[in-house]
Amino acid sequence: METREINPWSWQDAFGFAHGREVSQASRILTLSGQCATNASGAPQHPGDMAGQLSLAVANLGEVLKQAGMTYANVQGIRIFTTDMDATLENWGSLIGPFVAVGHRPASTLVGTTRLFSPNLMVEIEATACA
Repeated sequence: METREINPWSWQDAFGFAHGREVSQASRILTLSGQCATNASGAPQHPGDMAGQLSLAVANLGEVLKQAGMTYANVQGIRIFTTDMDATLENWGSLIGPFVAVGHRPASTLVGTTRLFSPNLMVEIEATACA
């Protein structure tokens, strides 16, 4: 598989994402459902703690990737849904940290919403990965 970042600008560098990622010669595509700050039984965790929720949601994303034989480096795009835009941006490092650690910048979309599946959840992260 070969990938290439497409960045007509540079402002995204501070946020750790790419405007586009081109993938060629991929043999597998994994579409990940939105991952939230839930435990193994689906119960919400870290109510009111955006950093904790972002960290757990990204860890849950990592677990799905691991089960598929992939890592954060395989993620080509993420879509983040949040009920608190300011808190998400203030804690952005909790979200993008695992990607930065592997030297990878996925394409990214951040969307504000009024509510997720549980009123205790503040963030949900969908992803697409390729191998």
